[in-house]
Amino acid sequence: MNREEVLKNEMELFKSERIRNACLKMIGFLPDYFFEVAAASTGKYHPEYAQGEGGLLRHSKAAMRIGYELLSDPCIGDKYTSDEKDLMLMALLIHDGLKLGKDKEKYTRFDHPILMAEYIKEHQEDLENISVDEILFLGDCIKTHMGPWTTDYSGNEVLEKPKTKYQNFVHMCDYLASRKCLLVPFDENNNISV
Repeated sequence: MNREEVLKNEMELFKSERIRNACLKMIGFLPDYFFEVAAASTGKYHPEYAQGEGGLLRHSKAAMRIGYELLSDPCIGDKYTSDEKDLMLMALLIHDGLKLGKDKEKYTRFDHPILMAEYIKEHQEDLENISVDEILFLGDCIKTHMGPWTTDYSGNEVLEKPKTKYQNFVHMCDYLASRKCLLVPFDENNNISV
């Protein structure tokens, strides 16, 4: 599978070529299952388009597109610089990149936001022209994307809640992409069809 071709439409949403290239590099490091599995094993917390084969990819594309549309509204988007917008879009596209862990596990890893934030740091040297501050920015947005759902199945506090406007924005877009009442139309090639 040509990952760049699968994400061609999403790559066109970036203004910055250097951030687009960094996103493509990170996409190259994601496990194959990111492009194959459903967004959730039970289907309980995601809409129909995020179910079945490719559901996680479609969920991630929807979260990014929701972010793009919101940031296109000057009342929202003017609060951010162009690079901040692109970094948040990148965070949205890859936020669930290790949802089942580095090696595909059977169920969602509750700590997947932390795993993904650390994974970006591990690949920092591969992400040419992305500063240390931008790596930290991406990690901060991704590690808090679960919003208020910070405790694991045993009741242990594992994740941080969003605190900054950037973290809250990424969480909001992920949350909206998981709502069953908001449907994003996809074509047979897993592209948003509007």
